[in-house]
Amino acid sequence: MIPIPPEARGATVALGNFDGVHRGHHAVLRAAHAARPELKLVALTFEPHPREHFRPDDPPFRLTLAPAKAAALRACGAAQVVALPFDAAFALITAEQFVEQILHRDLDAKHLACGGDFAFGHRRGGDVAFLAEHAERLGMGLTVVPHVSDESGPISSTGIRRVLQDGYPERAARALGREWEIRGVVSHGDKRGRTIGFPTANIPLGRHLEPARGVYAVRVRLPDGRVIPGVANIGLRPTVQGTESRVEAHLFDFGEDLYGQEIGVALAHFLRPEQRFAGLAELTAQIAADAAQARALLG
Repeated sequence: MIPIPPEARGATVALGNFDGVHRGHHAVLRAAHAARPELKLVALTFEPHPREHFRPDDPPFRLTLAPAKAAALRACGAAQVVALPFDAAFALITAEQFVEQILHRDLDAKHLACGGDFAFGHRRGGDVAFLAEHAERLGMGLTVVPHVSDESGPISSTGIRRVLQDGYPERAARALGREWEIRGVVSHGDKRGRTIGFPTANIPLGRHLEPARGVYAVRVRLPDGRVIPGVANIGLRPTVQGTESRVEAHLFDFGEDLYGQEIGVALAHFLRPEQRFAGLAELTAQIAADAAQARALLG
């Protein structure tokens, strides 16, 4: 028995991993709502991502961690976000059990919506044809949503990861419907930035995908909702012998203390790859040039 909040029962349910909550996912949520607009809309997802469970030694790959994913789903109209705990026991649930016990009995879903490649159950034993057959028998409607495409082809979380790793945040933003953002709590670094006139807010990448290492023009979202333009380095910081990849963001014309606060660093433009400099003077001159370029790009 998986605990389902009572307020999530009797709804229309959008199904998926929803990593990134991209434009294809938006279409699934819209289709779920359009099928039964009189019902509340629930997004049903899984945490951790099944790939994190089955391949724990893979490098981090997530586009959105659980809190950001839930916020993005709610922003797309979900009244409730139910994240089923994906663990060893859940991985053994058969496709039939998933439909009959979780969707029908526990959730009392009235209508379902998913993408055409949605797979579920032990060893991915259920597909949309299986779901359609069983949903009809149990009195649940089903909308299967075709892929949403852009100029590069069908939009997918995998494709968005690829363009971010290749250094094209603008392409990722088009597929996501917003700029891709890394969220984290500002931690104390080595404070070298403030000694050269460019103090930075440092956040760990954590379980986020590591995009192309280098320097970006960014927009930093603060806890109070303000958005501050800036320039950020993502990578190992070879000039100062860094050993752990992280985000170091310099916020323009900003002097407030952000330690211990959660911020979001949205990647707008890739400026240059990470490189090693001969010393701090050369590094400082390059950061000044990067900042000027970022200011111009961000307007």
